[in-house]
Amino acid sequence: MKQRYVHGYSAKESSRLFDQAVTLTELLHDGTYYPKGAKLLEAGCGVGAQTIILSQNSSGAKITSIELSPESLKKAEALAKKSKLKNVVFQQADIYNLPFKKASFDHIFVCFVLEHLKDPVAALSSLKKVLKPTGSITVIEGDHGSAYYHPRSSAAQKTIDCLIKIQSKLGGDALIGRRLYPLLKKAEFKNVRVIPRVVYADSSLPGIVDGFTKKTFIAMVKGAKEQAIKLGLITKSDWQRGLRALSKTAGKNGTFSYTFFKAIACK
Repeated sequence: MKQRYVHGYSAKESSRLFDQAVTLTELLHDGTYYPKGAKLLEAGCGVGAQTIILSQNSSGAKITSIELSPESLKKAEALAKKSKLKNVVFQQADIYNLPFKKASFDHIFVCFVLEHLKDPVAALSSLKKVLKPTGSITVIEGDHGSAYYHPRSSAAQKTIDCLIKIQSKLGGDALIGRRLYPLLKKAEFKNVRVIPRVVYADSSLPGIVDGFTKKTFIAMVKGAKEQAIKLGLITKSDWQRGLRALSKTAGKNGTFSYTFFKAIACK
């Protein structure tokens, strides 16, 4: 089966997702709380990195977390059990063909999912059907084109561009953050509001440097090495040169900035 998830399903990738979730909890989840008794659908829960935060922040909500990949779903269930989550049930499901009745959920949460889909509008339209008339949807995505860093380096940029090209070849869009507003409008959601959430790191912020620059972004780029070389997007020597340059952004005199986009809309 052709791999559709650009980052793969390795233990290293699971660890990267957890590091990302922990580091960005305040940035991405600020204002995302659901009331007691609310029925929430988390679409594309992956290995459960965001599920933990959703559950802890909205302990009274009833959360259904779905995932297409059985490997990821198994990891999410194990993490939920280890974390003793009481308000989450997991289910394998296809976001394009949801096994729920119309108007089943009060709220829907989608994080780092649309970037991997060939038809994000169709996915949003499918989700809209299971949302109650008074319901809301929250969508969070990144945008690799928003990566700004020092020292500037064409070699480092080439490695980032490889990741963008690989995701495009797999049918996704690593630049989707900037498209959330038109995508939600095309899926006929109302009152669409998009909030940029910028993460910035320099040596005065060692926790962000370690958790985001090193363990999230650079680790994500590292994970694309074999695919990039195999597809002929870059040579091994150029890759190594670019990664060394990118690593300098996490050094004493380096800086790194990246923008996530958080959209909230109503049915």
